[in-house]
Amino acid sequence: MPSVEASGLRREFKAKDAPVVALDGVTLKVGQGEVFGVLGPNGAGKTTMIRILSTLLLPTGGWAKVMGHDVEHEPEKVRKVINMASGAEKAGYDFISAKRNLWFFSQLYGIPSEKAEKKIAELSETLGLTKYLDRKFYALSTGYRQRATIARAFVNDPRVVFLDEPTIGLDVMTARSIREFLQGEARRNGRTIILASHNMAEVDAICDRVAIIDKGRILAEGTPEELKRSLGVPALVMEVSPPREGFETLSRIAGVKGFTSSTEEERGLCTVQVVVENDAAARAAEDAIRSEGLKVVASWRKQATLEEVFVALVGQGFKEREEEGAG
Repeated sequence: MPSVEASGLRREFKAKDAPVVALDGVTLKVGQGEVFGVLGPNGAGKTTMIRILSTLLLPTGGWAKVMGHDVEHEPEKVRKVINMASGAEKAGYDFISAKRNLWFFSQLYGIPSEKAEKKIAELSETLGLTKYLDRKFYALSTGYRQRATIARAFVNDPRVVFLDEPTIGLDVMTARSIREFLQGEARRNGRTIILASHNMAEVDAICDRVAIIDKGRILAEGTPEELKRSLGVPALVMEVSPPREGFETLSRIAGVKGFTSSTEEERGLCTVQVVVENDAAARAAEDAIRSEGLKVVASWRKQATLEEVFVALVGQGFKEREEEGAG
């Protein structure tokens, strides 16, 4: 039995002009002990999906089950076997200690005090939080508040944990520590972890399988390596001078699936990454840049990333997709 299963999951929100479709027929299966990534730009539908699976939001179509329980018709049974955390939420009560925060949340699940204290100590030791347990929550750094938030998500010994951008805004070492903890919980304790993120490196590093989502639809699903291999040849990277915005001519070249660009103000360069089908398309892309009077300072080929998979599917990167949505 899958830990999490959904079929044709749909969610619409009422709006003044027309309904807004946040999820549009999502179907997936996630196995026990699996770290499953849901990767997409802001507004893609990741958070809506997490909220439905964790019983905080009802679907307007389709169905979903967690540990065999229907999220719409058996929410109480679902809530007993899950927990969740978000990097964007207010993680606790400011004027009580981190330990008392964790104890309070453990009591919401009816965990006996002695068992709760033992679990809090165990989680704190693993997450490097022990020395900070007696500090008021407001006095903790962002990194340690987030460690406490992650501990809270595991305090009831859940079978399925939903995490929405759990390492957003954290320093590299804290984020790495949290990722290692999540992997350990899945491997040692067989927990299913569903991780919604737009951090491609994070998803690539810890997820067994990944679903790429945009505009409420799953565009591709597989292991990170399977998704990257699907592109075939390595991507083309060019450093272009002078920097500018707009490289739409690239999208009209045969064999170019899409591109992203970013400007490095200090170096006075623009880095353009092009997803190509073959070597001929890569050469044509370089020629097109030069034909516009720009200088290709350097160019090289590199193995595809998950963002390049996304680019191949929709023709633009996460940043461009988010800017398009904001406009």
